[in-house]
Amino acid sequence: MTKENQDKLIEAFATALNIDNSAVTEQLAYNTIPEWDSTAHMVLIAELEDVFDIMLDTDDIIDMSSVAKAKEILIKYGVEM
Repeated sequence: MTKENQDKLIEAFATALNIDNSAVTEQLAYNTIPEWDSTAHMVLIAELEDVFDIMLDTDDIIDMSSVAKAKEILIKYGVEM
């Protein structure tokens, strides 16, 4: 992931989950912090779609279980890594 896209990904997670950028690590996963619940997950999806100008498939929305997985999924949509 380019540095610019990496920064955009971190900012998207931080904004959607209302957490500090420093809390966004590769290991951050769904339901491991109170801020990343099912409601916040949908906010996160909307944020990622907006930031990267993509439309995620339902399977990818369900499969996006961590920051690391989000990166894998974004690659599928042509986001430069």
